[in-house]
Amino acid sequence: MNFKSLHTILSLCIVLMSTPAMAGDLLVSAAASLTNAFTEMKEPFEKAHPGTSLVLNFASSGALLKQMQQGAPVDVFASADQATMDRAEKLIDPGTRVNFAGNALVLIVPAEGGLPLNDAAELKGKEVKLVAIGNPDSVPAGRYAKGALEHAGLYEALTPKFVLAESVRQALDYVARGEVQAGFVYATDAALRADKVKVTAEVAGHKPITYPVALLGTSGEKEMGQAFIDFVKSEEGQGILKKFGFKRP
Repeated sequence: MNFKSLHTILSLCIVLMSTPAMAGDLLVSAAASLTNAFTEMKEPFEKAHPGTSLVLNFASSGALLKQMQQGAPVDVFASADQATMDRAEKLIDPGTRVNFAGNALVLIVPAEGGLPLNDAAELKGKEVKLVAIGNPDSVPAGRYAKGALEHAGLYEALTPKFVLAESVRQALDYVARGEVQAGFVYATDAALRADKVKVTAEVAGHKPITYPVALLGTSGEKEMGQAFIDFVKSEEGQGILKKFGFKRP
């Protein structure tokens, strides 16, 4: 992990740990790709549970895990992959763990002037100088991309072109701003910036993309935390996820 990534994680930890939870606060740490969907869930959830304030914290799943390991006061954790939730096994209440959404990995280019790439193999071309990919050490989208590229025998050849992002949203921003020629993001993220990026291919060859959620064992709001998990799984919650392009798990 580079210094910038470590500094970002430590800064987030300081903010979370230095801000005491107020009575009625439900603290949810969720993968960056869930930002829009979970933010839209805030109002209806709070309306259904008067007196409860849903406090949302978004970052890469790996960064969120680091925060929790450092003692950040989190009630509910939603990850973009199973591996990160597995690593959080000693922190969560395993009986509450459940999958609630699915996604797809796509290859994107800038909407204006983007290269006509048909698949990941074409990233080896000389015209492709830089490719945005989530840091596989902490960003699930990066791990999915790495797995797909390794499966295709392309990972080592493309490594010199990689610009490592600290979250899938950062990878999306690199492409949207035209700072790189291509990038790997979730289909849900690409849809949010359809005016700035274009999907050229859906990426195969990786593990299924499923999102698990669980209560933290140290949560002081277990009843309300379970209520939020139930809301995410409900027809209303699933409808919001579908609106933003997520699939059922």
